[in-house]
Amino acid sequence: MENLLSGGFDGPIIPVNPKHKSVAGVLCYSDVGSLPFAPDLAVICTPPPTVPGLISELGARGTKAAVIITAGFEGSDTGKALKQQICDAARPHLLRIIGPNCLGVISTPGALNASFAPGNALTGGIAFVAQSGAMVATVLDWANSRDIGFSHLVSLGDMADVDFGDMLDYLALDPGTQSILLYIEAITAPRKFLSAARAASRLKPVIAIKAGRHEAAAKAATSHTGAMAGSDEVYDAVLQRAGILRVRGLDELFDAVETLAYPVSCPSADIVILTNGGGAGVLAADAIVDCGGQLTQLSPETVKQLDAVLPSTWSRSNPVDIIGDATAKRYSDALEILLASPETNAVLAINCPTAIASGEQAAKAVVAVTRDKSQPVLTNWLGGRKAEAARAIFATAGLPAYDTPAEAARGFMHVVERRRRKETIMEVPASSGPEFTPDVARARSIIAAAAQNAETWLSPAGVEGILECYGIAAARNRFATTPEQAAAAAGELNTAVALKIVSPDIQHKSDIGGVILGLEKPDAVLLAARTMLARIRQAAPHTRIWGFSVQEMVRRPGSVELIAGIASDPQFGPVILFGQGGTATEIIADRAIALPPLNTVLAQQLMAQTRIFCLLQGYRNQPPAALDEIARILVRLSHLACDLDALTDVDLNPLIADANGVVAVDARIRINPAAKQPHGSRLVIRPYPEELESAETITSLGKIRIRPIKPEDAPLLAQLVCDLAPEDSRMRFFTPVRSLDPVALARFTQIDYDREMAFVMFSGNSLSPLLAVSRLASDPDNFRAEFAIVVRSDLHRRGIGRLMMKRLIQYARDRGLSELVGDVLAENHAMLALCAELGFHFSQEGAGVTRATLILQSANYGPQSV
Repeated sequence: MENLLSGGFDGPIIPVNPKHKSVAGVLCYSDVGSLPFAPDLAVICTPPPTVPGLISELGARGTKAAVIITAGFEGSDTGKALKQQICDAARPHLLRIIGPNCLGVISTPGALNASFAPGNALTGGIAFVAQSGAMVATVLDWANSRDIGFSHLVSLGDMADVDFGDMLDYLALDPGTQSILLYIEAITAPRKFLSAARAASRLKPVIAIKAGRHEAAAKAATSHTGAMAGSDEVYDAVLQRAGILRVRGLDELFDAVETLAYPVSCPSADIVILTNGGGAGVLAADAIVDCGGQLTQLSPETVKQLDAVLPSTWSRSNPVDIIGDATAKRYSDALEILLASPETNAVLAINCPTAIASGEQAAKAVVAVTRDKSQPVLTNWLGGRKAEAARAIFATAGLPAYDTPAEAARGFMHVVERRRRKETIMEVPASSGPEFTPDVARARSIIAAAAQNAETWLSPAGVEGILECYGIAAARNRFATTPEQAAAAAGELNTAVALKIVSPDIQHKSDIGGVILGLEKPDAVLLAARTMLARIRQAAPHTRIWGFSVQEMVRRPGSVELIAGIASDPQFGPVILFGQGGTATEIIADRAIALPPLNTVLAQQLMAQTRIFCLLQGYRNQPPAALDEIARILVRLSHLACDLDALTDVDLNPLIADANGVVAVDARIRINPAAKQPHGSRLVIRPYPEELESAETITSLGKIRIRPIKPEDAPLLAQLVCDLAPEDSRMRFFTPVRSLDPVALARFTQIDYDREMAFVMFSGNSLSPLLAVSRLASDPDNFRAEFAIVVRSDLHRRGIGRLMMKRLIQYARDRGLSELVGDVLAENHAMLALCAELGFHFSQEGAGVTRATLILQSANYGPQSV
């Protein structure tokens, strides 16, 4: 109550309690029913059994939001039942809940401190959302000591209702929030989270700590791939694909806050270090390289210019050591030259305190030089009290300031990684690629036949068939049920072979002596098969043995053994794995994980995260491996994951790669015979929906094409808006808009197909000018969607708007939406007539605005679950 009163909230604050006449000097009401009006927000801190009833009363009064401070809803069946009762009580009234078991909410734009945090927040552009109330209080205290402000601090607690996805949706469009920090213990709605996070990351920096990194996986997997797809590695992949910068601890979080509190951006990972202390410069250089950055190579011209303004004893290289007696003018002269040189991407300015020159004056000189420069400048004024004045100068000027070279290096790499991740979320992979068309029907029939026989691991013939369907090269292979058939198969192959046991109960064949390599003759195969069979029956008498795999030996001197595959995470669905393969792959532990769908760019990024990638690029006399072919295999594995819902594991190990190509030497595929989920529902990122592409004919235009929008359509959309007649622009945007800024273009073209859809129409190829765009954006509950449409100004009254609206309506029905709504200016008679023709009904939403609503199907909210 004291926080609410002291926060400056400009509205009534009314305590409710049956035992008090007043609280903190404010008149107290005995119950919800006696309140003089419905509160907009309720803050509840009463015992757990009372909370569901209070939520019901508040909802009935018209309250739409509640923060439940109360704990005690986890850890027991009674508590969980009460949490479900809270949700059930809120649902009929559309009352949203933060908590329970939370610290509360601080929102500086509204002067609201509805929390029990020790103090209030300064106003700023950072939002912090956490499951842990202690983390909110800690970050708040640290930020206040550094004069860093927040737009919102939200403690989500047990997330009975509002979760990270909801908050990201809100904060992404909040004009007062420039960057978002998350403290995550668990993600409860993965697809919703990914969708919201990707949308937010396109617009502003999002940084996260994921706690519980070393928690053991809930379920041990039996294949190499599944065994290595630990939950924290999957979270890494999730956050990367969402465009979220992951940090590992509080100190790194604070570094990220320090950096991203200021609007800096770096196109590459190289930096120039400017210092008055050689030792500090060396420490900074080490830290930059340790973090994955590099030092800029100074050009001869830059060195020549620096020679003219620096003492002869300067370092003449990067780090640029301008010597311990460096004055403010020396800093200014050197920094001017560095920022004017074409090779400079960013500068880290360092100052060590001396009795000869003023660090504060040097800081002022740095600020003066950077005012009109585009490159980012980070600062590290070393020392304690003597550096405080300089750091305050940098804070006022908007330059990131760090206490140590290591913190500065880490902050710089945060900026670089932010740019990289933003580029990643701009990639929109299709569910299949233009370079090949998989035989999906045949692959599904293979899996259906195996499922009918209750098989979990596919037979060698089934594995071979699936790989053929997706164009993944594998060594020639024959299946044999007896040693004699194995010998005959070796004769057919007419080359050295590998003999492998085939059993649904043996997944790591070499562990039990089920692999023998380099058999040259059929007689050797016969003897080896009989010996292998006897050995395995003795070691594991109850093991089911189907027969033998007789496989052509792949002998490629200088090749590299890789592993590639698919694993199924219980929370995030299928993931793609790549790394160093062979029998010791788990011990070597050189792997990286990515979420499907992938395209070539994302596949190459996945490869580059591993140590083995350095070998694949060639070394000494070894040429580079076929990197493009490896990327193609990863993309095709992604298509497998997207197309085949029953598939749970694919293990290509080893995958032999060299300059001549890539071939799978051993492959295993596991399915879930009982899989019944709708197609694609297990994917947390929806691929580009190429199935929605279509060709149409319009009498006055001839053949046209309609497809979902892509990021590369941004310049075409910008041109369409630029060419609109002023009146048409006003009808679409409610105000004349002559151009779209980069943020708006990104928002309109880099969409998440799981929650939005925009169709573009064009004639000829995809580079042709856009004729029209129709769009819908649904709410997170997939109940209602808002539509908009724009047609090129010179193409009105040709049936284009009708065709695009019909396409949008059909998509909305197929998606299961209940309502399609749009706000139309009252003088937009053509649009209102079209809506009336299509069955919309109308209501007034304000002066000059009509709300058009089309009921698509009966609303079905369903039960809200915890």
